[in-house]
Amino acid sequence: MTAKKRVLIIDDEASFTRLLKLNLHHTGRYTAEAVNDPAQALAVASEFLPDLILLDVMMPCMDGGEVATHIHASAKLKGTPIVFLTAAVKRNEISSHQGRIGGLPFIAKPVDFQEVVDCIEKQLRQSPAAQAKRTDTRCHWR
Repeated sequence: MTAKKRVLIIDDEASFTRLLKLNLHHTGRYTAEAVNDPAQALAVASEFLPDLILLDVMMPCMDGGEVATHIHASAKLKGTPIVFLTAAVKRNEISSHQGRIGGLPFIAKPVDFQEVVDCIEKQLRQSPAAQAKRTDTRCHWR
Protein backbone atom coordinates (compact mmCIF):
# COMPACT_ATOMS: atom_id res chain seq x y z
CA MET A 1 0.00 0.00 0.00
CA THR A 2 1.30 3.44 -0.96
CA ALA A 3 1.68 5.97 1.83
CA LYS A 4 -0.72 8.90 1.70
CA LYS A 5 0.79 12.08 0.33
CA ARG A 6 0.89 15.04 2.70
CA VAL A 7 -0.72 18.23 1.39
CA LEU A 8 -0.60 21.56 3.21
CA ILE A 9 -3.26 24.14 2.32
CA ILE A 10 -2.37 27.75 3.13
CA ASP A 11 -5.30 30.11 2.59
CA ASP A 12 -6.87 32.81 4.75
CA GLU A 13 -10.41 31.59 3.96
CA ALA A 14 -11.17 29.05 6.71
CA SER A 15 -14.31 27.68 5.04
CA PHE A 16 -12.38 27.04 1.82
CA THR A 17 -9.52 25.24 3.58
CA ARG A 18 -11.94 23.11 5.63
CA LEU A 19 -13.81 22.00 2.52
CA LEU A 20 -10.66 21.32 0.50
CA LYS A 21 -9.05 19.43 3.39
CA LEU A 22 -12.18 17.29 3.82
CA ASN A 23 -12.38 16.52 0.09
CA LEU A 24 -8.70 15.57 -0.07
CA HIS A 25 -9.12 13.31 2.96
CA HIS A 26 -12.12 11.58 1.36
CA THR A 27 -10.06 10.53 -1.66
CA GLY A 28 -8.11 8.22 0.66
CA ARG A 29 -4.87 9.31 -1.04
CA TYR A 30 -3.94 12.36 1.02
CA THR A 31 -3.32 13.55 4.54
CA ALA A 32 -4.11 17.24 4.50
CA GLU A 33 -3.43 20.02 6.95
CA ALA A 34 -4.60 23.62 6.71
CA VAL A 35 -3.33 26.94 8.01
CA ASN A 36 -5.30 30.17 7.69
CA ASP A 37 -2.69 32.60 9.00
CA PRO A 38 0.18 33.13 6.55
CA ALA A 39 2.44 34.20 9.44
CA GLN A 40 2.14 30.65 10.84
CA ALA A 41 2.64 28.91 7.49
CA LEU A 42 6.38 28.29 7.76
CA ALA A 43 6.14 26.86 11.29
CA VAL A 44 3.25 24.57 10.35
CA ALA A 45 4.99 23.46 7.14
CA SER A 46 8.23 22.74 9.02
CA GLU A 47 6.35 20.53 11.47
CA PHE A 48 4.00 18.84 8.95
CA LEU A 49 6.65 18.35 6.20
CA PRO A 50 4.23 18.28 3.27
CA ASP A 51 4.85 16.57 -0.05
CA LEU A 52 3.08 19.52 -1.73
CA ILE A 53 1.71 22.92 -0.71
CA LEU A 54 -1.43 24.59 -2.07
CA LEU A 55 -0.90 28.32 -1.45
CA ASP A 56 -3.30 31.25 -1.85
CA VAL A 57 -1.76 34.23 -3.62
CA MET A 58 -3.72 37.06 -1.96
CA MET A 59 -3.74 36.99 1.83
CA PRO A 60 -3.55 39.72 4.48
CA CYS A 61 -0.21 40.65 6.06
CA MET A 62 1.86 38.36 3.82
CA ASP A 63 1.06 37.38 0.24
CA GLY A 64 1.61 33.95 -1.25
CA GLY A 65 4.80 35.01 -3.01
CA GLU A 66 6.38 35.99 0.32
CA VAL A 67 5.25 32.74 1.93
CA ALA A 68 6.68 30.75 -1.01
CA THR A 69 10.01 32.58 -0.67
CA HIS A 70 10.23 31.69 3.05
CA ILE A 71 9.30 28.07 2.35
CA HIS A 72 11.90 27.64 -0.39
CA ALA A 73 14.54 29.28 1.83
CA SER A 74 13.96 26.65 4.52
CA ALA A 75 16.40 23.73 4.48
CA LYS A 76 13.59 21.37 5.57
CA LEU A 77 11.19 22.52 2.86
CA LYS A 78 13.44 23.40 -0.07
CA GLY A 79 12.20 21.62 -3.17
CA THR A 80 8.66 21.13 -1.84
CA PRO A 81 6.33 21.73 -4.79
CA ILE A 82 4.00 24.72 -4.43
CA VAL A 83 0.82 25.30 -6.42
CA PHE A 84 -0.70 28.77 -6.16
CA LEU A 85 -4.44 29.23 -5.77
CA THR A 86 -5.75 32.57 -7.03
CA ALA A 87 -8.92 34.47 -7.77
CA ALA A 88 -6.84 37.16 -9.53
CA VAL A 89 -6.76 35.13 -12.76
CA LYS A 90 -9.92 33.81 -14.36
CA ARG A 91 -10.07 30.37 -15.97
CA ASN A 92 -10.15 31.86 -19.48
CA GLU A 93 -6.91 33.77 -18.72
CA ILE A 94 -4.88 30.73 -17.67
CA SER A 95 -3.40 30.07 -21.12
CA SER A 96 -2.14 33.67 -21.39
CA HIS A 97 -0.17 33.07 -18.17
CA GLN A 98 0.93 29.61 -19.39
CA GLY A 99 -0.52 28.18 -16.16
CA ARG A 100 2.24 29.73 -14.02
CA ILE A 101 2.72 32.68 -11.66
CA GLY A 102 6.28 33.54 -10.69
CA GLY A 103 7.42 30.30 -12.28
CA LEU A 104 5.06 28.20 -10.14
CA PRO A 105 1.90 26.45 -11.33
CA PHE A 106 -1.46 27.88 -10.31
CA ILE A 107 -5.13 26.99 -10.21
CA ALA A 108 -7.79 29.68 -10.69
CA LYS A 109 -10.45 30.08 -8.00
CA PRO A 110 -13.13 29.01 -7.67
CA VAL A 111 -11.38 25.67 -7.93
CA ASP A 112 -12.69 22.51 -9.51
CA PHE A 113 -11.82 19.71 -7.08
CA GLN A 114 -10.83 17.22 -9.80
CA GLU A 115 -8.55 19.86 -11.31
CA VAL A 116 -6.89 20.26 -7.88
CA VAL A 117 -6.33 16.49 -7.57
CA ASP A 118 -5.01 16.26 -11.14
CA CYS A 119 -2.62 19.16 -10.50
CA ILE A 120 -1.43 17.64 -7.20
CA GLU A 121 -0.70 14.32 -8.90
CA LYS A 122 1.10 15.97 -11.81
CA GLN A 123 3.27 18.11 -9.53
CA LEU A 124 4.12 15.17 -7.28
CA ARG A 125 5.22 13.10 -10.30
CA GLN A 126 7.43 15.95 -11.56
CA SER A 127 8.88 16.99 -8.20
CA PRO A 128 12.59 16.23 -7.67
CA ALA A 129 11.82 15.75 -3.95
CA ALA A 130 9.18 13.15 -4.81
CA GLN A 131 11.60 11.44 -7.20
CA ALA A 132 14.21 11.23 -4.43
CA LYS A 133 11.68 9.72 -2.02
CA ARG A 134 10.75 7.05 -4.57
CA THR A 135 14.34 6.08 -5.30
CA ASP A 136 15.70 6.31 -1.74
CA THR A 137 15.10 2.97 -0.02
CA ARG A 138 16.86 3.84 3.23
CA CYS A 139 14.81 4.25 6.39
CA HIS A 140 14.38 7.77 7.69
CA TRP A 141 13.59 8.48 11.31
CA ARG A 142 11.96 11.73 12.30
